Amino acid sequence: MMASRAGGRAVPNALRFDEMSRTERVRAAVRGEPVDRLPVCFWHHFQPEGSGRALAEATLRFFDETFDLDIAKVMPDLPYPFPRRSVQTIDDWRLFEPIDPDRSRYFTQRAEAVHVLRDELGFDTPIIMTVFSPLAEALYAAADHERFFAHAQEAPEVVHEALATIAENLRAQIRDVIAAGADGVFFALQGSTTAMMPEALYREIGRPYDLIALQGAANGWLNVLHVHGDRDLMFDQVLDYPVQVLSWSDRLAGPSLREARLQTSKCLMGGWHEFGALSNGPEEQILAEAQDALAQTGGRKFILANGCSVPDETDERWLHYAREVVDQLDVE
Repeated sequence: MMASRAGGRAVPNALRFDEMSRTERVRAAVRGEPVDRLPVCFWHHFQPEGSGRALAEATLRFFDETFDLDIAKVMPDLPYPFPRRSVQTIDDWRLFEPIDPDRSRYFTQRAEAVHVLRDELGFDTPIIMTVFSPLAEALYAAADHERFFAHAQEAPEVVHEALATIAENLRAQIRDVIAAGADGVFFALQGSTTAMMPEALYREIGRPYDLIALQGAANGWLNVLHVHGDRDLMFDQVLDYPVQVLSWSDRLAGPSLREARLQTSKCLMGGWHEFGALSNGPEEQILAEAQDALAQTGGRKFILANGCSVPDETDERWLHYAREVVDQLDVE
């Protein structure tokens, strides 16, 4: 049996109301209600040995036992079952097929990870499963990005068919992990930046399949849309996606938290530069970024987090300090 705290730290400020559970705290943040302190989460990849239990154990150690974070984010380290960088020809896109949920390790091992975590954490800690978007999976499958875009231009009907198949598989997989006990998904977009493609092309080969996949998350209350990229994000193109939380590299790619708050009423997630002080120090800058994020958002509808994964080799002393910082922030 793995040890679990599942509760959170005592709030040092005696003037605050009674301490919330992690789930209560995050739910309140999502709804825009008062919180006892800012919810906090950060992450990197664990690269376990390829089983749901190993992934659950790594998740529990990091998010619960080591750092006492408010969300257990299951990382995407059990990949989509199609060989990476294997699509060389247009006909290779026809190899994408519907996945049998009962026979695919992609389904069963991810569901097992959620089951194990829910058994250990109970219902006082939210669990979300990281899922890459259909376009992201297609880009990973292509031999290179140039090959993908060439095929999309030469044989759009074939590429669209593959994207539709991936989207349906992801919709079923998302529905499966939520049924297993996850509270939602961390749905990571790739390609939603004009540094990679024009907005019109993303509306054709990205958005429709994102929305199909996200239909599987309809029963989740903590669905996070992560707009991945380090510049020129198509931020305004995804604001209407059916999710409760928006995540992006606000300090690297923009828009700022303050600018985003003017664009959407959804809960925002960010505040720390993933390649800045959070992964390199110094402590003063980790605190300064957290205080600035609090000032930008007013502490409502906000989850303090990294903009994207910190490097796997990050010195944990910076992460420990980041977690301690949250208890020093005054949320009115």
